Amino acid sequence: MSMLERRRRLARRHRLAPGTAAADPVEAARSVIGLHATDPASVILAALARLAAPEVTAVERALYEDRALVRMLGMRRTMFSVPTDFAPIIQSACTRAIAVKERRQLLRFIEGGQVADDPAAWLAEVQDAVVRHLRAHGSATANELSTAVPQMRAPLTLPGPGGQQVTQAIGPRVLFLLGADGLIARGRPLGSWTSSLVRWHPIEAWLRNAPAEPPTEQARIELVRRWLGAFGPGTLADLAWWTGWPVGDVKRALAGLEVLEVELDGGTGLVLADDLAPESTVRPFAALLPALDPSVMGWKARDWFLGDHAKALFDRNGNAGPTIWWDGRIVGGWAHRKDGEVAIRLLEDVGADATGAITAAADRLAGSVGKVRVTPRFRTPLEKELAA
Repeated sequence: MSMLERRRRLARRHRLAPGTAAADPVEAARSVIGLHATDPASVILAALARLAAPEVTAVERALYEDRALVRMLGMRRTMFSVPTDFAPIIQSACTRAIAVKERRQLLRFIEGGQVADDPAAWLAEVQDAVVRHLRAHGSATANELSTAVPQMRAPLTLPGPGGQQVTQAIGPRVLFLLGADGLIARGRPLGSWTSSLVRWHPIEAWLRNAPAEPPTEQARIELVRRWLGAFGPGTLADLAWWTGWPVGDVKRALAGLEVLEVELDGGTGLVLADDLAPESTVRPFAALLPALDPSVMGWKARDWFLGDHAKALFDRNGNAGPTIWWDGRIVGGWAHRKDGEVAIRLLEDVGADATGAITAAADRLAGSVGKVRVTPRFRTPLEKELAA
């Protein structure tokens, strides 16, 4: 499959091409499996980029009123906002294993800090108290939970930067573990939709009608099937990176599917056996995608749509900043300035028509976000320069 074919697939399947926009935020999220949610602003912006009627209130309604999307820990120990009916699959395929490691580490910290004589029993008691409080009151902030459950303020001594030790309250780690265990859910942010502080809810308030959690092997097969449908063709290395699994686990999941190998510009890619038909032609289009957008972060190898722009558009840890797309590939970056302007920088000559379309897309984005100002959590060289 050529680069052109892969770009057409990305454009259509990720709801970026003309005529493919999603009718609602759930459809937008489902098209890319889930919206990256480590940076809360990215959830809103990634949905807006894929909606036929891009309105912030529609995305917030799906997230916090309809509760059709849930923010959860998933692939690569990363936060995603995913359709609630798919959450049990991600929980089984990815999050359960993360919770096991997180619990083991937290128990070591509790024991090392002599917080309790029986760390496991003490932690279970604290977790139960938090869940009981949320079920009784509906929701609470982290500060409210620390008041209601005093053990949440117990100090932990943790390794810090440069070999130094730091002391922190255990509360945030307890909440993180409860979320990974699938017992509580992150609700509406405090303040604007760019805030990282949230209200916590019992998980049943979000997953009222979700299907039962499947066995891990079955869940992993389904997750790989959906990745191939949304992101394929891709390589074994792409899949291992995106899921965060050992290669052996990826191979076992692939063995449960009918998959074919295809040539990808000299390499070998994987595609579902019934997904070989070429995509139809895509009209040229402009898109401004946010930091950590799933269309940027969906593969380990990105040369076929990123070119040589990684140094300007990614930070040192591999986090993508805001990107400008033209005709299925990245051609520049953007930033949101304090005065509300969406400033753009093209990293290659795309012609007058493309430049005009990109400028118009930047103006629409500025209008959509209104008075809110967006600063990515992970800042990249070009974004910082443009925002100054």
